[in-house]
Amino acid sequence: MPRLRVLSGQDVCRLMSQHGFAQVRRKGSHIIMQKKERGTTITVPVPDHDELKMGTLMGIIKQSGLPRSLFEVG
Repeated sequence: MPRLRVLSGQDVCRLMSQHGFAQVRRKGSHIIMQKKERGTTITVPVPDHDELKMGTLMGIIKQSGLPRSLFEVG
């Protein structure tokens, strides 16, 4: 399994925006991203840090439902 890239919070928000998510608000150092789907809304908080820890990035990937390959090296 390829390794995950080292990404900032802004990088992750940019990737999520390209796949249907929109920034709805900001609270402190967290950017709240949402995507409306059939009958539900997916809400994912993204820390606005220069470098996200791997566990945090894995949690964002899991919550968002986006494919892991978007966040991998190469």
